[in-house]
Amino acid sequence: MTQNAKSARRTDDTDGAPRTTGMTLVVTGASGRTGSRVARAAEAAGLTVRPASRATGFDWEDPSTWADTLRGADAAYLVHPSDVGAPGSAEAVGGLARAALGLGVRRLVLLSTRGEDQALPTEEALRASGADWTVVRAAWFAQNLSEGPLAEEVRRGELVFPAGEVREPFVDVRDIAEVVVAALTGGERYVGRTVAVTGPRLLTWREAVAEIAAAAGRPLAYRAVPARDYGEALTGFGVPREEASFLVELFETLLDGRNAHLEDGVRQVLGREPRDFADVVREAAAAGTWAA
Repeated sequence: MTQNAKSARRTDDTDGAPRTTGMTLVVTGASGRTGSRVARAAEAAGLTVRPASRATGFDWEDPSTWADTLRGADAAYLVHPSDVGAPGSAEAVGGLARAALGLGVRRLVLLSTRGEDQALPTEEALRASGADWTVVRAAWFAQNLSEGPLAEEVRRGELVFPAGEVREPFVDVRDIAEVVVAALTGGERYVGRTVAVTGPRLLTWREAVAEIAAAAGRPLAYRAVPARDYGEALTGFGVPREEASFLVELFETLLDGRNAHLEDGVRQVLGREPRDFADVVREAAAAGTWAA
């Protein structure tokens, strides 16, 4: 076992509890929705965070940039920049995992998507790498409606999306981050495990937008469209046709109702119930996120 692998498993001399002092965590996507929260949660837990992005010289598409970021670290949080099931993601994650192992970084946590068949090859690539892996499969982020392009649509007054009337247990990304950090600092407890995380209740996208409208104090609408029509809209917005085709396939499967149930991962790992969608809505509305 390498020295880095040993440090990732340090235990307290008196009670055997995992010790995080001195542990360095590489966080890919550190400026993104989950990565930024993972970084904050890791720092709060006493870890040293090493951001990995193009701004710091790391590029998922350029393996020659990986070693400088990984060298000397104890663990890494992996989030693929496009989608965990996108073409090329399995090769990228598998390659990065093998590079990490070669540098003594054995402890890896991958963010995946609950119910996404396209993500399974990427998860398998991580497992096959020989790393001490954990996969965190997340429901749709609650913050997707308060940050990014979908939030912009809501702010304009109408969310157009191919989710029909399917129910989704939107998960707060802060819960994802805390689960990731707990998995990384929990010793052997979560090695070789897949943890599925959701929010505490099911909502249709129409109901979610209605809760936002009530909190924002303004009328907001949701309009369901077929995935194929949504794909045509994406290409009209300038999304490359190959990427739009992937998203159509993804939405046709991921939003078919397969995820209309709750998972217990947050409570199992953190010992508490997950935050409710209403928590995100209340805070975002107070910050003026959806103000006209």
